[in-house]
Amino acid sequence: MKNKFKYIMALLAVVFATSSCKKQLDVKNPNEVNYSQLTSEADIISITQGGTYINGFNGPGGNSLGWLGDSYFSLCLGYHSLMGDEVGGEAANQLINQISLPDKVTYDNATSTLNSAPSKQVFRINNSIFNPGNNPFYFEWISMYALNNAANKTLGLLNNINFAGTTADTSAKKSTLRAWAYWWKGFAYSRIGSLYYAGLISNTVDATKAGSNNYISKENMIVEANKDLDLAASILTGISNTATYTDILGKLIPEFCQVGNGSILTKDMWIRNINTLKARNLLVNRSLSGIGGLSAMTDKDWNQILTLTNNGIRSTDFVFTGRSASSNGFFSAGSGCVQAMTAINSSSSGLKTFRLSERLYQDFKTGDARKTNNFVAKDYKNQVGGFTFSTRWALKNKGNGNGSAVIANSDIGGQEIFIAGSYEENELMKAEALINLGGVNLNNGLISIDNVRTYQGAGLPALAGSSITQAAAKEELRLERRTALAFRGLAFYDARRIGYTYDVSKGGGRSGCVVYTAAGVVNTNAFMNYNFLDYWDVPDDEIYINPPGAGSAPTKNPL
Repeated sequence: MKNKFKYIMALLAVVFATSSCKKQLDVKNPNEVNYSQLTSEADIISITQGGTYINGFNGPGGNSLGWLGDSYFSLCLGYHSLMGDEVGGEAANQLINQISLPDKVTYDNATSTLNSAPSKQVFRINNSIFNPGNNPFYFEWISMYALNNAANKTLGLLNNINFAGTTADTSAKKSTLRAWAYWWKGFAYSRIGSLYYAGLISNTVDATKAGSNNYISKENMIVEANKDLDLAASILTGISNTATYTDILGKLIPEFCQVGNGSILTKDMWIRNINTLKARNLLVNRSLSGIGGLSAMTDKDWNQILTLTNNGIRSTDFVFTGRSASSNGFFSAGSGCVQAMTAINSSSSGLKTFRLSERLYQDFKTGDARKTNNFVAKDYKNQVGGFTFSTRWALKNKGNGNGSAVIANSDIGGQEIFIAGSYEENELMKAEALINLGGVNLNNGLISIDNVRTYQGAGLPALAGSSITQAAAKEELRLERRTALAFRGLAFYDARRIGYTYDVSKGGGRSGCVVYTAAGVVNTNAFMNYNFLDYWDVPDDEIYINPPGAGSAPTKNPL
């Protein structure tokens, strides 16, 4: 990416805290630092933490564009929830009221509603450098390249830092920081390769370099992501000074995030997190049915996922999470994530920015404690154009108290956001591999689904030993991913690989949908022809400043 575009942003003002107070993020502003003057261990810890959590997840420009909510988790993951039909939204901010409308809905009585502004058209009309605040393509791109650049800064600074302690201490400190940098580079490239049609490899800090305008395919972006993830794992394997490693990692992860599932990872836990993310990279970029432009999964792919998930995140492992803080955090409790911007406090409260989708609610099985815990009746008939936004349900803030997993909690520090993988995701990818491999593997796949339901307190009857068909097991798996992984930034990936997002002419769309109309009619067998882009074009903000060089991969999706 070109320097003049790359990170021209005025970041959130941050307190230069030096204490271990859990209410403060101990960072320097990464874009207001003279790097030649950074020489101490405290300097690199501060700039690395700030680069990760502020540059990567606080929003480009510190929300100077007035985008929806106040973090990566509110808008960027908001787009994923919208396109994955977890939520709808009437607000005009960044076009959230337009991009998730299907091209056509056919109701139970065979009548239809057509979308006069198809999603693909809306996306592309607004893909302009002169209108970045309304360009959906822009936000995840700049966030992830800001995160990547922060990692590059850490790597570039390492040899200038005077680390305290013995030679062995210095080695362990440098290795921990290098592993951190390559982990987040791998994460950023994973997100780019899983959402955009092409991307750029950038390993130089804030500068143009030969070949930086060489756009590569989404597939090669995933190759690069996995290469960085493997490098992080290799570095972690070589660290022998566990105490020093633990100390440095504990300083990199904000203390207010060291709660619940987000405490300090052991080296082995971190490596298992890497394996889970690599499994995701394979799974979400393949098709289950051959619909659309994705390569279909093969037995070789399923076996690779099985190998990775068998060595992936366990139920007792810590993972990378985010939480709000009362001050100096990187997102707010009320506007920092999709869950908080969807949940209401009581059945009589007004609705929030996002509206719960009827299609998400229908995918929670009858008798599932998570269904009764997380939703309340709330009749809402949309009269302003979003013909799939009407709903009879709302997401309940902090749940209804039945002891099962809670989806939303807008208290300060209450919402745990899974930034990368989780135990549930890993176990369900394992289940999917086993079920698709079939035969004697199928029942083991059902055991993995049961494991997740038990972990989240679903209270559903066990599937294992029930002798259901492979087709029925696949449907249970689909429903469980919708349920257990709701609002974790995976819904759009799943809709894409199942084939829902593609045009009906290509075998896409979703049947059997519940659609509640503005007239109050409940349809239970509607057909939704979404016809969305499966991978997004490279934003014009990048193309305008950094035109593709000779030999670059296409930057616009032909779909």
